[in-house]
Amino acid sequence: MVLEKYELLVAVMAVGIVVRSLCPYLKDKWTDRPVVAVDSALSCAVPVVGGHHGANELARFLASRMGLYAAVTTATDSSDRLCLEEVAAGLGATIVNKESSKAVNLAFLKEDVPVLRLKGPKIVIVDEDVAVLKSWGLVVGIGARKGVSAPEVLSAIDEALSETGRKRDEIAILATAWLKSEEEGMLEAAQLLGKEMICLSKDALNSQAPRTASRAQDLGLCGVAEPAVLALASKLIFPKKAYGRVTVAIGE
Repeated sequence: MVLEKYELLVAVMAVGIVVRSLCPYLKDKWTDRPVVAVDSALSCAVPVVGGHHGANELARFLASRMGLYAAVTTATDSSDRLCLEEVAAGLGATIVNKESSKAVNLAFLKEDVPVLRLKGPKIVIVDEDVAVLKSWGLVVGIGARKGVSAPEVLSAIDEALSETGRKRDEIAILATAWLKSEEEGMLEAAQLLGKEMICLSKDALNSQAPRTASRAQDLGLCGVAEPAVLALASKLIFPKKAYGRVTVAIGE
């Protein structure tokens, strides 16, 4: 059996048979291919290998298309919590020190683990429970009036991208203030783009030094769109600009 030949594997057989068959070929969770076992009655899908690396997602996909039960057993998913792998994927980043995943995912079970960017040049020494991510792609910061619609948000993003000569598929993440975490139009726009929306805290935003003034000062913030970019990107390539009820800034 050469698992490397496949991106994903669905085994229609008992979990015990799958485990015994796979054992000689397993190396580590970062390189093993995701495997899902499906019973012969097509009633359930069990992620056996690579839960956080595609197997959970595959089981849920099978559940949505075939009506079977996705028996997801990873602790963070069972508790409806984020995991390090999901955060990295949402940021379009790779995990440099993979050995930190166990401690970070255990922390996710108890609390929201903050995501911070350190801007260099710096030398950083981290403990074993600190994950280091290496990211790429654009960070699009968004501010908006209450009740803004998804088409308004998408139109603003597209205009800003056009002005910078960039495209949607270059976006890594969207970023905004925690105040907008339940703004339906912004959440729908993120979903339509297939991108993660990071909602930053007041402290994270106010620790930045944006170039342009913002009406968000009325809310005790130095801004939203531009500070959000500065907090997560290496550099600002498109300062905040208003497009109707939406403001957009871009960094990379």
